[in-house]
Amino acid sequence: MSFPASSPLATPISPVAAFRGVVNLPTSLAVFAICFVHTLSRMLPTSASEEMPLWEWLLMLPLYLRQSLLAGFTVLLAIALSEALLARWRLRGAPRLLLRGLAVAFGALAGTWVRRLVYSWGRGEPMPELVVSWFVAASGLWFALGCISYAVLLLQQRERATRAELQRVQRDHEQLQAQQLEAQVSALNAQIEPHFLFNTLANVKRLFETSPERGRDMLRSLIAYLRAALPSMRSPDSTLGQELDLVSNYLTILQMRMGERLSFGIASDAELQQARLPPMVLPTLVENAIKHGLAPLPEGGRIEIQARREGAGALVVEVRDNGQGFSGSGGSGVGLANTRARLSALFGDAAALELEAAQPRGVVARLRMPILGAGT
Repeated sequence: MSFPASSPLATPISPVAAFRGVVNLPTSLAVFAICFVHTLSRMLPTSASEEMPLWEWLLMLPLYLRQSLLAGFTVLLAIALSEALLARWRLRGAPRLLLRGLAVAFGALAGTWVRRLVYSWGRGEPMPELVVSWFVAASGLWFALGCISYAVLLLQQRERATRAELQRVQRDHEQLQAQQLEAQVSALNAQIEPHFLFNTLANVKRLFETSPERGRDMLRSLIAYLRAALPSMRSPDSTLGQELDLVSNYLTILQMRMGERLSFGIASDAELQQARLPPMVLPTLVENAIKHGLAPLPEGGRIEIQARREGAGALVVEVRDNGQGFSGSGGSGVGLANTRARLSALFGDAAALELEAAQPRGVVARLRMPILGAGT
């Protein structure tokens, strides 16, 4: 089976592969079925008109079936040779159709001649005189059956080739989607990293202006933190345990600047430590709570981070602060927007970032996502 050169399904195959695409078990069984039906169509009217005994009818059945099989498989071999030649010569258009028609005609004529020859050999008699009308009728019948079978074979091969092409296109589409997703997540990571780091460095700068000694201590702590955090920022995957460690280090650094104005607590189930979490999502929420919730208040406040399992397979991570709440400018910055975009890109509708007012004041940022192992 082959297609026009302009067709996207035109995949060259070898002559041997083209031959095997015709002569195989399914086509052989189909030829046998056609020959069996043809034999019955000839024998049943004869037995009914001559009142042939059943045992005699059964004895004649293999003989008639043999004759039909000789013609049927001769046509099949002619079709297979035609496809092999077409695969070798790469004919197109009318010459291609002409060769196929000639192949079926040759197979029908040769099959009818072989039937006559084998019938004479089987009876041990010389070949009888050729009856032209019988030869033309028999050849015409097998030519018609061959053309119909050839058309069905080509349609089946075209359907299989189309199905295979659609599967290939679908695989390519899925690969492109995966590459697009990876590029989208990388771009969002690239936006979040400077947003997070620049705010952290700004805190160090302000501390140097007010207390150089504490600033140097904080800078050393910051260097140690970044040494552990930067590889995670560039990684496409992280775990809840790793992100909680980063957040703990980050809050410890901020405590050096804010003193008693900042306190925090972290609680998580031990079984969730290896759950997948996009890198830098949790630090971004904590940084947002500090910047928009606690920092504007003279007395500061407290941040509580809790990770728990919810239902059969959902991970819920909450960042709760008792800051000034939604009266500030938090909730619509680059960090939160990119966090939502990353969750959507990675998990689709199965993940979400929710913001709600805490009581008596403050904000709760809640992450919901499926529980997946790291690297999934």
